[in-house]
Amino acid sequence: MEGGSPHDHSDWDAVVSAARERARARQALMVERHGLAGDVRYHWSLDDARITWSRAGRDFLTGRLTMIGSVSASRGTWLWAWAHPSLPAAVLGDIERVRRFGEANDFPVLPWPGFDADPELVAEARLVAASVLDAEGLWADSTDEARLHFAIHDLRPVTETLF
Repeated sequence: MEGGSPHDHSDWDAVVSAARERARARQALMVERHGLAGDVRYHWSLDDARITWSRAGRDFLTGRLTMIGSVSASRGTWLWAWAHPSLPAAVLGDIERVRRFGEANDFPVLPWPGFDADPELVAEARLVAASVLDAEGLWADSTDEARLHFAIHDLRPVTETLF
């Protein structure tokens, strides 16, 4: 980890524990309610901050994405989305709330632009971010360069338009 003020680990542990339970329940509900298990495909876009799931070639669910952060494959470091200069504004959503929450509560990991990507710390950071952002769920995907972490919001069925 990089420099910063030490935080009260019991406070951090309590926030992480509550965020973990909240995310576990919401993730299970999201998967069950929307049928996201089994043979489901998805595609997402940073430019319009959307994710859409399909089955058998038909889109059935869409939602808004907020990029939380990413882990660099080559450097093994976490970078918060709010600290990433080349991300489209749409996918940043309210990610600044996470940084401000960290500052207000003296949790250094949240307002630091980046840190060594210890898997446990990355999991904790993304769980707390999902809680602060009131996300319906979490999603992750990998590119050649990075593992991208997202919060999912505003899920709704895709309705077909007949012309």
